[in-house]
Amino acid sequence: MLLNKVLKDVEIIESKGNLDIEITNISSDSRIVKKDCLFFAIKGYSLDGTKFINKAIENGATGIVVDETTDISELAIPDNITIVKLNNIRHALAICSCNLYDYPSRKLKLIGVTGTKGKTTSTYMIKSILEKHGLKVGLIGSISIYIGDKKLEDTDRTTPESYKIQETLAMMVKENVEVAILEVSSQAMKLDRVTGCDFDIALFTNLSEDHISPKEHKDMDDYFNAKLSLLKLAPNIVVNVDNEWTAKVPSLLPDKHITTFGMKNKADISMKNIRPSNSSVEFTLVMNGEENDIKVSIPGEYMAYNALGAIAVSSYFDVTVDNIKKALNPFKVFGRSEMVPNKLGLTIMIDYAHTPSSLESILKTVKPYTKGRVICTWGVGGDRDSAKRPIMGEISGNLADFTILTSDQVRTEDPRKILADIEVGLKKTNGKYTVILNRTDAIRYALSIATKDDIIVLPGLGSDLYIEYMGVKYPYDERVVIHDIIEEMLAKKKEA
Repeated sequence: MLLNKVLKDVEIIESKGNLDIEITNISSDSRIVKKDCLFFAIKGYSLDGTKFINKAIENGATGIVVDETTDISELAIPDNITIVKLNNIRHALAICSCNLYDYPSRKLKLIGVTGTKGKTTSTYMIKSILEKHGLKVGLIGSISIYIGDKKLEDTDRTTPESYKIQETLAMMVKENVEVAILEVSSQAMKLDRVTGCDFDIALFTNLSEDHISPKEHKDMDDYFNAKLSLLKLAPNIVVNVDNEWTAKVPSLLPDKHITTFGMKNKADISMKNIRPSNSSVEFTLVMNGEENDIKVSIPGEYMAYNALGAIAVSSYFDVTVDNIKKALNPFKVFGRSEMVPNKLGLTIMIDYAHTPSSLESILKTVKPYTKGRVICTWGVGGDRDSAKRPIMGEISGNLADFTILTSDQVRTEDPRKILADIEVGLKKTNGKYTVILNRTDAIRYALSIATKDDIIVLPGLGSDLYIEYMGVKYPYDERVVIHDIIEEMLAKKKEA
């Protein structure tokens, strides 16, 4: 597509060079630039994209986009390279991406899923239900990108950049995908990643204290409004009326077609008689004037809520209760209440819980059904909301029988400072705990003290396959770590 067509509907402040050049791809990452790329040199929180313009040109970029703060005359750009200055560069990136890929979201049904907790699990549940219904489904989320059963790639953020979303949706259209499901973070809304997406349905799972920091949201109202901005993009909305924040949505968006779900408050689709166990949760679904028993093969009341939200979304496609049942049992999501099989026969759960409410939920879920101890081995991420740390420490001290504090995604913060913040809350309880800074050593200790009656809960990393330390991401798969430690333990036992 010619550059002048790619730039349709964006405000051009200044340009230099030929606007009739051919553009085949768009990127804001110089490392993945290909031939005839339009490179967006975005000045972000930590990196200045203008510093990577020459690298982008080396890799094949023929067009460069800069923001309104950049002086083109100060850039050493070859004469054969076109450079364009635009207002609101992130918004422009999204619109240009939509132009290049011909607005693919208009050619399929697009479902957006947002909320503090349950986004990932809900997207997989929706996908599973709609596939049982016979639809071809694509998924873009924080774990992977899928078209049907085919995994295209693993991902490392909740919502990709706008150009990646549009490129992937265009691929889905070519593959005859009928429904695409997109996990949408509040940061994605603030950074225009889904601008230009034509949503058909938006699900708001819940909202609780998280992502409140100088680099994210200044307060809960700002956080809520970022989530709410997604709902404004869809004609059909599904919301949880049992959450104090999401329950506000119907009154705030009266012109939308809204389907509510819940258990404690009156809702369009509801549940009752929740029956949890250590490996699943069952409940009675009340929908369309009928009652049906549903089983989800992941434990926890919150999983019942995730399932109910997914069912509410799926109701727009007239799915049958029989297909809902088949889709949710058996059901598994990588890194979400994931049970890890092992040669020692220990009960080990990996989960993504990294907020006070999610940690409390997972510990309250497993504690009543554990004969021995709940051994909670965890930490929290650095460069994020520090106020939640003592709160989570107190939760672990009160609910876990033994806490092992260790490093999580420390990013650029001192891990000792993070754990000290957590200890403030732990010390308010009578809970027993220890501190082992290295995560592998902490897991090794947990495995060494656990019996078959205990459960080891590893909140935090979930589906993350890396640990970020001082700006560098190191490969790290807790499943592999657990396997290797147990192999070492068995080898030592055999030698003895």
